[in-house]
Amino acid sequence: MYLRHFSLREPPFSITPDPAFFYPHEGAQAALNTLLVALRSGEGFLKIVGEVGCGKTLLCRQLLRALQDEFVTAYIPNPDLGPDDLLMALARELDVELVPPLSRHQVLASLQQVLLKHAEAGRPVLVCIDEAQATRMATLESLRLLSNLETEKRKLLQIVLFGQPELDAVLARPQIRQLLQRITFTEYLGGMRPERVGPYLAHRLAVAAEDALTDVHVFEPAAAAALARYSRGVPRLINVLAHKCLLLAYGENVHRVLRHHVELAAADTPGVQPPTSRWERWSPALWWRRLRARRGLRHEATTGETS
Repeated sequence: MYLRHFSLREPPFSITPDPAFFYPHEGAQAALNTLLVALRSGEGFLKIVGEVGCGKTLLCRQLLRALQDEFVTAYIPNPDLGPDDLLMALARELDVELVPPLSRHQVLASLQQVLLKHAEAGRPVLVCIDEAQATRMATLESLRLLSNLETEKRKLLQIVLFGQPELDAVLARPQIRQLLQRITFTEYLGGMRPERVGPYLAHRLAVAAEDALTDVHVFEPAAAAALARYSRGVPRLINVLAHKCLLLAYGENVHRVLRHHVELAAADTPGVQPPTSRWERWSPALWWRRLRARRGLRHEATTGETS
C-alpha cells in the first residue's frame, strides 16, 4: 500500500477507534474534561450525545484509558440486550463469580457484593455503554435500578451513556422519566471546526509515523480546507477521504495531497456533502465538469430526436 511511500508504520486514517490517535479538538476535549471532573466527583449518571461518525466510541475508549488506574471499568459495546443479558454482561466485565443455577436476584446480589468490596477498597466502578440509543426500555429501567446501589456516602456504580441524538428521544419517554432525572451532566459531541482539520491530519500522520524524519505535512492547506468542507468536520468522513487521498497521491507517485485529490476522493465517497459556497459552485474545475455533463445531455437529446 502507501505506507512505505509516506514513511508510515501503520495506516494513519483507519476508522477503528484507537485511543492512540485521539485528537483533543475543542468539542472532544470539552466532553472529556466534563466526564473526568464529574466522574471523579462521584456523579452517578452522565450522557454524551453525538452525531454519527463524530468520535463517541473513541472518546469512550479515551475516557476508559484515562481512568484505568483510578477506576474499575466495564465497557458494554452492544446494549441491545434484555435486562438479564445486560446484568450478565456487566457481571462478566467486572469479573463477578456466578454459580449456577442463576436467577436475576442471584446475579444482582453477586453484583452488589462485588461493588461493595470495590467501594470498601476505595475503587470506584465505572460502566460505559456505547450506542445507548439502541437500549431497550426494560433494559434502561434495569440500569436505573442498578444506579440505586449506593452507600451512605456515594454511588456504588457510575454510568456513562454514549449515543446518537436519538438517545434524547428515547430518554424523553414518560415511562423512564426517573432515569432522565438522574442524568446530571450532558455533553454534545459534534464535528471539528474547519481550522482544526489540518492539525488533525498532521496529528494522525505523526502518530503513525515510522520515525522523526516522516513528513507529517502531506496535506496542502487547500486540500485540508477542501476536506473540512466536504466532510463538514466529521472525523470518520475525514479519515475515509484522507485515506483515499493518500492512495491517489501514491498512485501518482507524489508526496503531496492536493485539492484535486480531495475532489476525486469525495466523488467516490457516499455521505460527503458537496461544497455550498458561491465560489465553490463556480470554481473552474466544477464549472468544466458541469459543462461537459450538459454537453453530453444535449448530445443524447439530439441523437434521440434524429433517431
